Amino acid sequence: MQQISTVSKTTLAGVVKPVRIGFIPLIDCAPLLVARKLDLFRKHGVHVELSCEVGWATIREKLLYGQLDAVHAIAGLALAMRLGISGPPCRVVAPFVFNLHGNAITLSRDLWNRGVRDAASLKKLIRSAFSRRFTFAMVSRYSSHNFLLRQWLQAGGIDVEKDVRIVALPPTQMASSLAAGLIDGYCVGEPWNSYAVDQGIGWIAATSEQLAPGHPEKVLLTTERFVSAHGAESQAIINALKEACEFCDAKENRPEVVRILADSGYFSGSEKILKRSLVGPLDLGFDKSVAVTDFHIFHRRDANLPVSERGRWLLDQFIAHGLLISSQYTDAATALREAWTAELQFPKAKAAVRTPPKINKRSKLIQA
Repeated sequence: MQQISTVSKTTLAGVVKPVRIGFIPLIDCAPLLVARKLDLFRKHGVHVELSCEVGWATIREKLLYGQLDAVHAIAGLALAMRLGISGPPCRVVAPFVFNLHGNAITLSRDLWNRGVRDAASLKKLIRSAFSRRFTFAMVSRYSSHNFLLRQWLQAGGIDVEKDVRIVALPPTQMASSLAAGLIDGYCVGEPWNSYAVDQGIGWIAATSEQLAPGHPEKVLLTTERFVSAHGAESQAIINALKEACEFCDAKENRPEVVRILADSGYFSGSEKILKRSLVGPLDLGFDKSVAVTDFHIFHRRDANLPVSERGRWLLDQFIAHGLLISSQYTDAATALREAWTAELQFPKAKAAVRTPPKINKRSKLIQA
């Protein structure tokens, strides 16, 4: 297992108020949980309090109104919030990318039983089922899940505006909605695809690695205001997450990452389910499986950098799927350039006046 350097016992001197970071319990939040478990936030001199949230709308609202200082967020929120598409405009920044890929499209067992194997065969079923409009779910209009689902359907000749219904649901409601017959399929992050396969209610039709190789998935999203007031803490968080992402990406560490997620209490599935997309093989259902070498990329390929190429992919998807019109491209590109950047200038913290610490055997370090 990759070794993590010893935590300094002096890094938290003078730090009192924790930085509140919200997240959704998906496998790609692993760097946050690993950083907490391995004391990486404390090592880099910042006190972090993690807050598990219900869905991306909650994440957006709590960041917008200052209830959270930073969030684990779908990459598209950087552009949507900056432009005010999702509500009041907010000068957010995304200086760090958690991961590439990590999603899949899962369809119901009923669709399999009716002959669906891909988008083309789904189109044939849609044409023959005149009395029914099939419903598919994704997690947010501004997410890669929406773009990937629509792209997959369109590749099979399906008109996503007329032939099907696409709705937004929190990740945690996907599998139960599929089991209840409320939806016919969904695009979501792990472990909810593997959970459906394990429960025998669905099968995986495609992965995001196949549909859009190299696409950015989750980012660390915060505000210019927070960075301006807490530059040292912002940089420390990024440094800790970089170390955590490198740990998560090492093949030899993946079993430990699975254990950290399972022990966190945020995941209802077993280690067996969490292991499928992190260690592999990924069970697609109906006796099919694939390797997961590049299913989750946390650090390789400069994954943590919000490079312009990944930003352009987001902007192009907003245009392609009707969230923006072509005439808005220039303004949107400017907004994205301001938000989607690793070139933030973090203000230096003022030097603290140090006094000799009192020795107290009962004292405890603040836990990140």
